[in-house]
Amino acid sequence: MSNTADAPLLRPGHNCWRVEPCHRFAMLVDGDAYFSALREALTRAEHTVYILGWDIDSRMRLLPDAPNDGLPAELRDFLNALCRRRRKLRVYVLSWDFAMVFALEREFLPSARQHWQTHRRLSFHLDGNHPAGASHHQKVVVIDNQLAFCGGLDLTIRRWDSHHHLANEPRRVDPEGKPYPPFHDVQCVVDGAAAAALGDLAADRWFCATGRHPRTPKASQMQGADRWPQQVIPDVTDLRVGISRTFPQRDDAPGINEIRALYVDAIAAARENIYLENQYFSSGLIAEAFETRLREPDGPDIALVSRRTESGWLEEASMGVLRARLCRELRDADPEGRFQLYCPHVPDLGDACMNVHSKVMAVDDHLLTIGSANLSNRSFGLDTECNVTIEANGDARIAAAIRSMRDRLLCEHLAVTTEELTQALEGKPRLNQALAMLHRPEGRTLQPFTPTVPEDVDAAVPDAALLDPIEPIDTDQIMAEFVSNEVRPQVANRVAVLMALVLVVAGVAFAWRYTPLREWADFRYVLGVVQDIGRMPLAPLAMVAIFVVGGLMMMPVTVLIVVTIVVFGPLYGGAVALAGTVMSAAATCTAGRLLGRNAVQRFGGQRLNRISQQVSQHGLLAMVVLRLVPVAPFTLVNLVVGASRIRLRDCLLGTAIGITPGIVLSASLVNRIAAAARDPNVMTFALLALVLLIPAAIWWGLRRRRQRRNHPPMGGMHATGAAR
Repeated sequence: MSNTADAPLLRPGHNCWRVEPCHRFAMLVDGDAYFSALREALTRAEHTVYILGWDIDSRMRLLPDAPNDGLPAELRDFLNALCRRRRKLRVYVLSWDFAMVFALEREFLPSARQHWQTHRRLSFHLDGNHPAGASHHQKVVVIDNQLAFCGGLDLTIRRWDSHHHLANEPRRVDPEGKPYPPFHDVQCVVDGAAAAALGDLAADRWFCATGRHPRTPKASQMQGADRWPQQVIPDVTDLRVGISRTFPQRDDAPGINEIRALYVDAIAAARENIYLENQYFSSGLIAEAFETRLREPDGPDIALVSRRTESGWLEEASMGVLRARLCRELRDADPEGRFQLYCPHVPDLGDACMNVHSKVMAVDDHLLTIGSANLSNRSFGLDTECNVTIEANGDARIAAAIRSMRDRLLCEHLAVTTEELTQALEGKPRLNQALAMLHRPEGRTLQPFTPTVPEDVDAAVPDAALLDPIEPIDTDQIMAEFVSNEVRPQVANRVAVLMALVLVVAGVAFAWRYTPLREWADFRYVLGVVQDIGRMPLAPLAMVAIFVVGGLMMMPVTVLIVVTIVVFGPLYGGAVALAGTVMSAAATCTAGRLLGRNAVQRFGGQRLNRISQQVSQHGLLAMVVLRLVPVAPFTLVNLVVGASRIRLRDCLLGTAIGITPGIVLSASLVNRIAAAARDPNVMTFALLALVLLIPAAIWWGLRRRRQRRNHPPMGGMHATGAAR
């Protein structure tokens, strides 16, 4: 049942953190509008700038063309120039310390690059202070606590686009000059006390990530020239703004789920229509809220604009499958067809589609929220998120502004005028009927679509609890469930052996360069010969066959992976190694199935028999853990898995997911070793040392975990006894 239009929906402590007054509010649509306004505002900064983001790339340009303000174009140089120009200015840049799966999409080792540290008052930090599986996803920029931007846009590459979203836009290229598809996103800008509140949020995030309080001037020192960019015309003035957050539960702090409550409350309060734009739709919580309203005889229309296909095969096989499942469930609960999923259609794009990255919801003309939260489980409980919300509360002026901003988004997607949209909305009783009337068979339009996935893919993909978790992943519980205590010391030892092997290889490379061995062989020449082998016809297929045969002969898979990467290079070699590992797993699992459970149990031993039980019970998740944690030789594990009668697709998918981090790490190590051998200098050896720190940190962490387990503190033992 919906609330009345005049009832306040924002409630601090429930669905928002704070509600603060704001003199001016504006919605900035697409990167062209946001980045140019941000650059203008940054040039007026005097004391403090906070930049929070999921990804922040020093090479990105806020303007696609050469700037005319006399300052550098690239972000790193621009911020450094601002610090040199303003004697009191301090800039704090906080980016997510990203997961390895995103390594190929991001700037390599951004914190190690000297250009982020050019000026002493420019501080850059990678935020890794999150529970396992979580990420820092807030996208906020605050200037002198007087002006703040919040939304879905990161300061990174491949984000700029104009509202025209042309199929062939010559300015829409990455730093290497490569074009990318149209990109749609939304940001908002606020001033006044609302901006100061976002400044408090940013300062808290910096302290949480670094353990150091930023040096923030007093409020009296923040006064001065107006920071509001002159190019931005406010959409509405003199209102109150709600700030909602998601923050995952940690040992020292409870979770914050204000955005989750905001969406549920707003959907329940809708009277006529709900308009959303979002990158993902995988949250069962939101689908359930939609379903409740769709089953009502007088429920609202729901129009969700998203991208037609996910970004890459991994997202398509995970988030794409989850979206298709939810849409299928909603169709069954929607006899009147009041829910519709749309994708923006841009002519002449071919197989590509516009990347809808915005996170917007407009409920009637009563509420508008813009922020970083996706319609995914992790945005409602696992990642850090921030949304800014305005509501009318019976104020006709604010209601008109909310309606106008929603209509502006629709006009962009439909390529119609405001008058045409208004006429359609007045002529049709429901939002989706009006959008259907404005649909065009050719040109820019909103295309209704129903996502589908093949049945075999749908059956192979696990549920949202694994792919899109809403709570932090308990790694201790997973380790305790799948790996016995006596195995864990051997895990640490195996990591230590792997690190020692890499150091030996590095030592040999060093000896070839700096000892008399250089007279016997030129390491760079040897690398060239090895890479020539990789370019031979059918070499990748031959390497995959070697993996299969080697697996049956119990050859160490780690050695095969390293050899493959050396021969074919880090990227192509990593792909070949992944294919070979999966095929080897298929062959040896099949062998285990043919041998049978009894035969495998006789020589597998107690440890492998426990693994067999866990695999039988947990399937895909068990396979991922077994690949991440080397509890036994690769071939033996595969034989046991085959004998346990786990589904082959779970075995292969779990192998691919679990072995990928190890392959990426091996590729990074081999790449850095080769670079150090080819061009020995301080930087190449420093980067090699940084990469070597990864297995060293894993080894140290595992040893510390084992020590704490074997020697618990006396206080903890007494507490346990008292509890019993």
